[in-house]
Amino acid sequence: MPILSLKNVVKQYHNHLAVNSVSFDVQKQKIFGLLGPNGAGKTSIIRIITSITGSDSGDVFLDGEKLNGYHPKDIGYMPEERGLYKKMKVGEQLLYLAQLKGLSTKEAKQKIDHWLRKFEITDWWHKKVEELSKGMQQKVQFIATVVHDPKLIILDEPFTGLDPINTNLIKEEIRQLKENGTSIIFSTHRMEQVEEICEDIVLINDGQVMLEGNVDEIKQKFKEHKFKLDFEGSTPDLSNFNVVKKSNSSITIKLTEGQNGNDIISQAVKQGCHVLAFNEILPTLNDIFIKQVESH
Repeated sequence: MPILSLKNVVKQYHNHLAVNSVSFDVQKQKIFGLLGPNGAGKTSIIRIITSITGSDSGDVFLDGEKLNGYHPKDIGYMPEERGLYKKMKVGEQLLYLAQLKGLSTKEAKQKIDHWLRKFEITDWWHKKVEELSKGMQQKVQFIATVVHDPKLIILDEPFTGLDPINTNLIKEEIRQLKENGTSIIFSTHRMEQVEEICEDIVLINDGQVMLEGNVDEIKQKFKEHKFKLDFEGSTPDLSNFNVVKKSNSSITIKLTEGQNGNDIISQAVKQGCHVLAFNEILPTLNDIFIKQVESH
């Protein structure tokens, strides 16, 4: 059973149809990418899942149950527009937010302490949020999102404003949470980040689902049979193949029916070429997205 199911969900604001009969499933213990350009409808979908707003029609199920007033405590949400109170101290704020999610004071303190130690920031407890850098605030917001051990975590553009070290830190925590059984929705318009960490995706544009499924399977489905040969030494003559790109150290070829990759390698080797690498070039999610948008 999926951790989350949307079935024909619709949301309209005045004359704008923000979510147009959207259906998709998020499987348990997966990192799921909710993708699409800015304004595609991702935030509207998240607001419905988190019960911030209701849908006009359609159904949402969390862990098999129709979404109800008890479910927000099972969800952790880190919005793109970070929502920390600037004048509050870090510890007080985390304690307050954890208690809102149903933790007792004692339990909340234990869990907050665990995360502060994990991020090596125990001395931040008495610091005001406004004293922290953007990256530091992001860590606090992340702790607030996960401190109550939710079944489902929704991260909206979680790496915005983070330096590479802190980005990797949060990525590692996301993977660890997944290994420990949490399901994660990662919402972004940055397709390259998704390829690195997401297993399944749904691609939204103009409030509609354009593509859904496993990342690797989608790439296989949209592949163009392009291969790249990296070599050193003299350039092999591969003019009997469809060469689409060529340099002093590599050749990219698009195979036609009846040809296979072994033909390229054997022809290059016969000519005395020193082959360094030979790889199939799979399309990026960005390439696939552009194609899908153009074809609609």
